[in-house]
Amino acid sequence: MGDVSTGSLAAFLEVARLGSFTSAAQTLGYTQSAISRQISALEGAMGGGPLFDRLPRGVRLTEAGRALMPYAEAAVERVDAARHELNALRELTGGRLRVGAFPTAGAELLPCAVTLFRSRYPEVKLRTEENLTRVQLARLDTDELDLAVVSDTAGDPLDSYELHHLVDESMYVALPDEHPLARRRQVRLVELADDDWISGSPQPERSLLHAAIGETFRPRVVHVVAEWIAKQGYVAAGLGVALIPALAADCVRPDVRLVAVHEDDVPARAVYAATPQGRSPSPAVEAFLGTLRAAIDGMAAQSRLSGKSAK
Repeated sequence: MGDVSTGSLAAFLEVARLGSFTSAAQTLGYTQSAISRQISALEGAMGGGPLFDRLPRGVRLTEAGRALMPYAEAAVERVDAARHELNALRELTGGRLRVGAFPTAGAELLPCAVTLFRSRYPEVKLRTEENLTRVQLARLDTDELDLAVVSDTAGDPLDSYELHHLVDESMYVALPDEHPLARRRQVRLVELADDDWISGSPQPERSLLHAAIGETFRPRVVHVVAEWIAKQGYVAAGLGVALIPALAADCVRPDVRLVAVHEDDVPARAVYAATPQGRSPSPAVEAFLGTLRAAIDGMAAQSRLSGKSAK
């Protein structure tokens, strides 16, 4: 038995439906001889027996032809369904997209990008989740995410991923309203060396503070608080100070003061969209990268997001 093409199966089904090689050829846009060759090839692939009885006027299915009918219909339907699904992926009228982001990117950037993406491609099934960068990278590795918004905050290894630079975001220090430095435009971290600090990790090297640690400054972490909303509550209560990245600056509660940190103390943090290296990005991933950049541009135009975005 030889290989069977979907074209020969489609020709077989059309001949069976119309009872005529000539009519099938006209419907499919082929010559009658081309249809005859396809049927002959199919008969050979199926074992050599005839699939049609040739009558004086038209043709009729043989017993073998009738047995083949349901399988031919199922095969053509499955190929048509696959073609439709692949077209939907290319045209963004179907498919799925799984996106992750670190917590402060979920304050404004991710919601803005998701809203824009859904307005443009409502038929793509989009799912989002929030997690730390290192967790997101692990989920990229296990094919549980298609794209992850990550940062270089805690020194997580990023070189084994395809990185699409989004923005370099500056840092602010969140101070209680009554703090002596709360009305300043900018501070040096050494001025806050005696303050209690609120951090996501008891080890500053694994937190936003890692870039600030040096000979003249090491924060005294007193309160370990993972969620940035909870950090604000601690700050507002006068329990300490905390670093807040620019991506979350416009969502800070009104009883917390934000003061810019001198760039020599904490360099701007690089934010990327990470995708698995060596894996072709889907059209949905490519489109979401575009909406992320559009969201960054929109935020930069009307907020504290003063970092340099990628074009």
